[in-house]
Amino acid sequence: MRILLIFLCLSSVALAQTDAVAKSEVRSFIVYGSNTCHYCLQTKAYLQEKAISFIYYDIDENETKLQEMLSKMSKAGLSPSNVQLPVIDKAGEIFMNDKEFTIFLKYLILNSKL
Repeated sequence: MRILLIFLCLSSVALAQTDAVAKSEVRSFIVYGSNTCHYCLQTKAYLQEKAISFIYYDIDENETKLQEMLSKMSKAGLSPSNVQLPVIDKAGEIFMNDKEFTIFLKYLILNSKL
């Protein structure tokens, strides 16, 4: 009986950790944009259509997230003087809409570099 209880406890811990990992993966996809940017709105619609979870920050409304985006861009070697929205943080990989938009959208769900 004790072995069964130990097994159940360990199983529930493992499931909780799996759930935490799954939630952190969802939060690793961030879209920085503006609600006045048609590319940003199309990107949000595309991600929703593909059932891809993401977090969206309107940088016009949230100065903290604007600074966060600029910091991430700087660390990634992207010039903040030529920002092209939306800017994406895909599990730590930072890129922006600086290619043909249809290629940009397809890249959102791919695992290779543009």
